[in-house]
Amino acid sequence: MGVTRRQLLWAGAGAGAIGVLAACGGGKGAAGETTSSEGTGQPPRPGGTLKVGALGKASAVTRDPHGTQANESDYLVISLIYDTLAIPGESVNTAPRLAASWKPSEDLRTWRFTLADGATFHDGTPVTADDVVWSLKRLRATPAGKSRLPGIQPEGITAEDPKTVVLVSDYPNADLPLQTRLTTFVLKKDTAEDAIAGAPGTGPFKLDWYRDGNARLVRNDNWYGGKALLDAVEVRLFESPQAMANALLAGQIDVASNVGAVAARTAEARKDVRIVRRPNDMAMPIVMRTADGPFADVRVREALRLAVDRDAMVKQVLSGYGSVGNDILGTGDPAFAKDVPQRTRDLAKARQLLADAGFDTSKTYDLITTEDISGLAESATLFATQVREAGVRINVVKQDSKVFWDTTWLKGTLYTSYWGTNDSVVFFASKTMLSDAGQNESGWNEPSFDETYRTAMGTADTAERAKLLHRLQEIEFARSGYLLWGMADGIDLAGAAVRDLPKLPGYGRVQLEKTWLAR
Repeated sequence: MGVTRRQLLWAGAGAGAIGVLAACGGGKGAAGETTSSEGTGQPPRPGGTLKVGALGKASAVTRDPHGTQANESDYLVISLIYDTLAIPGESVNTAPRLAASWKPSEDLRTWRFTLADGATFHDGTPVTADDVVWSLKRLRATPAGKSRLPGIQPEGITAEDPKTVVLVSDYPNADLPLQTRLTTFVLKKDTAEDAIAGAPGTGPFKLDWYRDGNARLVRNDNWYGGKALLDAVEVRLFESPQAMANALLAGQIDVASNVGAVAARTAEARKDVRIVRRPNDMAMPIVMRTADGPFADVRVREALRLAVDRDAMVKQVLSGYGSVGNDILGTGDPAFAKDVPQRTRDLAKARQLLADAGFDTSKTYDLITTEDISGLAESATLFATQVREAGVRINVVKQDSKVFWDTTWLKGTLYTSYWGTNDSVVFFASKTMLSDAGQNESGWNEPSFDETYRTAMGTADTAERAKLLHRLQEIEFARSGYLLWGMADGIDLAGAAVRDLPKLPGYGRVQLEKTWLAR
């Protein structure tokens, strides 16, 4: 997960609503950098149209806010039109958006969300709790709905009054608001299915036109969070990072979004192009199926982790625009276990573990990948070369994006994955690693992990919960189906006139209400 199905999974944030700026830290707001940080000395100025390039495939276009967005371009359009209840903050993991505040019950199972004052749909209709309840229930009914709202059943989503939404969890959940940051996009109650595409949203921009994945959005002057600075945003779909970077260098677009390390290296010598870098923006794990098959033995999974040269992966695949991973997801979380010893390459031990497990080194194993994001397929190829030194033969198979998400993801034996939300240990635990998680990528079933997670979520004391989350990560490090060799920096290329692009990771980077043009 690029804002793809994953970047839901551009699970985050911008700033906006009255009261949100303070919650997100200081006067900068959640969406981005200050003017002075860019050295212009100019105050933000309103007006202009920002032309943004974003990756996608014409064959995978979707306009459903609750569907699977396999295109970053689709998610960008959707996130500008529709608001989620909460967002990632600049100084906290979860900050208000359409929900101005929330409060838990004493047992941490029931949470009340109060909607922001003045929130309306683009047609002027006030947003009510009934709209939110209908939208969350529709989201919950999607194929991925269980993982998007883990632990919350449809009957646990109700309206207490026109401004209050009540969510009841199956178990105590101290971090339930974090789950509302992602795809909790709100539509009007009872919107017909054939009217979902183009239905009015609540966000800072509203749809002007849409054609084959390309769109023009105009400012919503009645947005409850205040007026965006730009008059309009035009989103243009590109099927490759190279084509998008070339369009930026030719002056056809103002921003090449999430363009990747290769394009950044090319642009380094250009004085008319700025490189906006978001450290550790995207996790790029290799997923090994744990439920059955050749990687079900924990010794085999450990052997593959030890066979990888992580430094070489970061240098060659990411051109140095990234950092080494340690097989634990959520590296941006303040609760991330930085004291877990870093795994390093040990081919001798890898070979011994494979022998002890009786792993068949005479066979060749397929590693399925896509070209959804820059470097993904390259990481699979280099991985295959490296583990061959430990005696494991890998055949890299590139699949079409739609085929991959329909047939390989969640079911495959060995495949690459990616997540554009790397700021929460709890996010990954609840969505991809619990035995009953709706997006359990490796088919992992570890009772000690499940028990530790449930205990942590039911613990109100912050220090005690931090200890439990540390233990959770130790279990993940030792036994999960993830081989996280590295995190890629998020990289946008921007023309000289673009100011205050958001720098938050994940969903936070697609919030453009504070962006402006100095021309």
